[in-house]
Amino acid sequence: MKVLGIESTAHTFGVGVVSEDEVLCSVKSMFEPDEGGIHPRKAAEHHYQHALEKLNEAKQKSADFDELDAIAFSQGPGIPQCLDVGAVVARSLAEKHDIPLLGVNHCLSHISIGTRTTNAEDPTTLYVSGGNSQIIEYRSGRYRVIGETQDIALGNALDKLARDLGYPHPGGPEIENQAGKTDEIIELSYPIKGMDFSFSGLVTETQRKIGDVEEPVLCNSFQEHAYAAVVEALERAMSQSGSKEALLTGGVAMNSRLREMVEKMCEQRDAEAYFPPPAYCMDNGAMIAHQGLIQLKNGDKGLDLTYSGVKPGWRPDQVEVDWI
Repeated sequence: MKVLGIESTAHTFGVGVVSEDEVLCSVKSMFEPDEGGIHPRKAAEHHYQHALEKLNEAKQKSADFDELDAIAFSQGPGIPQCLDVGAVVARSLAEKHDIPLLGVNHCLSHISIGTRTTNAEDPTTLYVSGGNSQIIEYRSGRYRVIGETQDIALGNALDKLARDLGYPHPGGPEIENQAGKTDEIIELSYPIKGMDFSFSGLVTETQRKIGDVEEPVLCNSFQEHAYAAVVEALERAMSQSGSKEALLTGGVAMNSRLREMVEKMCEQRDAEAYFPPPAYCMDNGAMIAHQGLIQLKNGDKGLDLTYSGVKPGWRPDQVEVDWI
């Protein structure tokens, strides 16, 4: 079997093709705002402008599209205008090649590509990105959200702080770079809320200290407080379920300090920590294709076009999982 996947939930338009044996290709184009964060209309325009280019690139790298068994697309969650672009492209391809159209959950795709590219089998997942921050475990037919942000996602928090510091979007890499210049930490509010976390107050508190505290110290302090909170919640979830596997995924999972914290926590618990390759932590078409392949192999016949609308608020715990 061979499935093409289309990712368009936010700033990335990605196309990937996977078979049961390998990832045949994964190409993408990222919208880069001139200033501020992601503007939905401008991001959607970017996706329309680059869709054909990325499809042609994927075709050149992965053979003829006539060999495809299905088209998968990110049906949600995400920015509505961006999701619409991917959905239109996916519908057109499915109709042209007369093959099933598979709508997949973006969050679950991060987990499935994580297990495909690591040795994780049944992990407790810490999924941290620009739009989502959740702790997820599979229990009784669904992926359950054990803990999550109560306001903004961790990646969004990093971007907000980065904008005030004058760093480019996305802000995480430069904040990590600045944090690596010092070991000094100042005390900030600790954003843990039981099994959940909250980042807006931490962002505001840090922003108010800009100009009074050196930037490397601010960045390091923000990272230490924010990452410690999500890793503490992850450890609680693992303790509660007796899990011996942790999977870190999503765009923020590329941060080396966060990986180090997860690894140390797992060592203390005699558990295994798993990290997908960086290319599969970021949004990409291959993870959408892989999730579509899983669903196709387990009897998903595809969507009728009438029911192929996007789902901007589609939570992972709303998906009935019949492939495990």
